[in-house]
Parts: sequence; C-alpha cells; structure tokens
Amino acid sequence: MHHAIIYGIPNCDSIKKTIDWFKKNKLEFSFHDYKKAGITQSKLTAWCKEAGHEILVNRKGSTWRKLTPAEQATITTQAKSIQLMLTHTSIIQRPVIEYRGKLIVGFNEQLLGELLKS
Repeated sequence: MHHAIIYGIPNCDSIKKTIDWFKKNKLEFSFHDYKKAGITQSKLTAWCKEAGHEILVNRKGSTWRKLTPAEQATITTQAKSIQLMLTHTSIIQRPVIEYRGKLIVGFNEQLLGELLKS
C-alpha cells in the first residue's frame, strides 16, 4: 500500500479535516509539521514547479494579512514566494499532500477520493 505525506501545521482546521478524512478512509499517511520540522527550499521549488507558487502562497490567511502592503506587493515571482514560505511556513497553503508522485494542494474531498483511492 502506498503512503501519503500530509504537510501542514497541527492546529489548522484544514489539516484536522484532512487527517480525519485519511483515518476514516483507512489510508496510510504521515504528517510533516512545518513548525517543528521546517521545509526545504528544494521541496518548495519542486512543489512550485508542479502546482505553481501562486497556489502555494495562502493569500487569505492571517500570516499574509500581517505582511505590510509593500511586502505583499513584492511577492510576484517563484523565488520571492519560496523565500517568503521559508521565512513564514504558516503562509503555505494547507494541506499539501504528496502521494504516488502527485501533489494535492488544499482540502478537496472529491479530489482526494479520486487520487488516493485509485
């Protein structure tokens, strides 16, 4: 059986929903906590290549809102997005799930069902 990796922070509602979904569907997973384990530049670069830096930076969360408008305006390239995500891991869209070489960004029950049960 294949094993999924769920990336995020434990107190996030989307992460809690995702973990509950995995448990309910009896799917194997491990959890990577950005706050404790961090995230590498190479991992973020790979994710950006697959999903796009625009998708990975959560512009709706409190971490984004804490940035000044001037800081927000500078996040226009993949390199600047990666630097921001390295500095503020809470700004990474959650969850990010790796499974069988695929990447799922955000909680989408239908997409999870299609990709993870196949």
